[in-house]
Order: sequence, then C-alpha cells, then structure tokens
Amino acid sequence: MKILVTGFNAFGPVKINQSELIVTRLMQAPPREFALAAIILPTEYAAATAAIKRAIRRERPDAILCLGVAAGRSNISLERVALNLDDDKLADNAGVIRHGRKISRTGPPLYWSRLPLDAILHKLSRSRIAARISNHAGTYLCNHIFYIARHLTEKQGIPCGFVHVPKLRVLGKKKKQGMTLSTMLRGVDCCLTVLAATRKATRKATRKKGS
Repeated sequence: MKILVTGFNAFGPVKINQSELIVTRLMQAPPREFALAAIILPTEYAAATAAIKRAIRRERPDAILCLGVAAGRSNISLERVALNLDDDKLADNAGVIRHGRKISRTGPPLYWSRLPLDAILHKLSRSRIAARISNHAGTYLCNHIFYIARHLTEKQGIPCGFVHVPKLRVLGKKKKQGMTLSTMLRGVDCCLTVLAATRKATRKATRKKGS
C-alpha cells in the first residue's frame, strides 16, 4: 500500500511552512507499515496543479493526504469539503490573484473528503492532540489542491482529503500559541495510521465479497 502526502512551500506571510517541514521529516523517517511518497508543492495555482497531476500519475497511490498550514488556527483541522472556487486577495508565489474563479469549468460545486474523518478525529483525541473537523479549506491554494486531488481521483474512488496544521509554536515564548512540530508530526502520523488501516480493511472486505 502506498500513501501520497503533499505539503506546500513558504508563501506570503508564511515564512516557514509547517506542512513542508512535516513532509520532509516524514521522508527522513518513513513509516514501516506502508510505502510513503511525498511531494512539496509550489504555492502557485498552475504549478501546483501540474505537480500533483504528475505525482498521482507517477506514484499511483492507494490514498492521498494533502497538508497545508492555517496560521490562524490552534488545532489540527480535518477538512470536510473542497469547493470549486479560487477566491483570495493574497497572490500566489507567481504573483497570480484569483477572484471568484471556478477551479474546474465542468466539475461539481464541491467534493466531500474521502478520508475517514470521524475515525481520525477519534484517534487524535485519544492521543490528546487538539483537533476538529472543519467544514471547508478556504478558497486559496489549500482548497485548490484539495479540489484538484479529489477531481483527479474521483473515478478511482481513492481515499483523498486535506488536513490543515496550525501555527508553529515557538518554544520559550510566554504565549503558548499554535502547536509544536513534534505534536504536529504525531498528529499526521495518527492520520496516516488510520487511513492505512481503513484502506486495508476496505480492500479485505471487498476481496471477501468477491470470493
């Protein structure tokens, strides 16, 4: 089994992107239970779209977990819906600003996450990691790549979704805002563990049904 994990590089006010740090750490010490493929996406509408298309075609993953940072949040956010909409005043790293533009002219208004959100949330809660289910991933690059990934994998039924990590907590500061990188890594590991277990269970049930 192979899971593709994506993150973003730094952009605008985000000088250090936690999702990039997490993906880098994961590849330095990948899980033993399943194969892991990873890619750092450029924070650019066109380039990120092309990059994830290549990665999915090359890796042929059994599941996809996309990561991004939501600096204004204090917990890990499991995104429920990807909207068919690019709309943000912040330019991407190529200087492109999009307002009220559909991501896909022929695609549906939204895609639901195919991650086992409730099971992941339960695992995170039991691990005492602050987390919640969020209704959608905004309308910037995080939502864009979430929608693109779901659109590309819709026919195959591949489990695919998006998770936002919060602001990085700086150790030593009096105000304990955000989350430490080690906690984020544990949180993403919870997501991957549940995703892998759920995918294996689904495949096993399908094989039994077909035999």
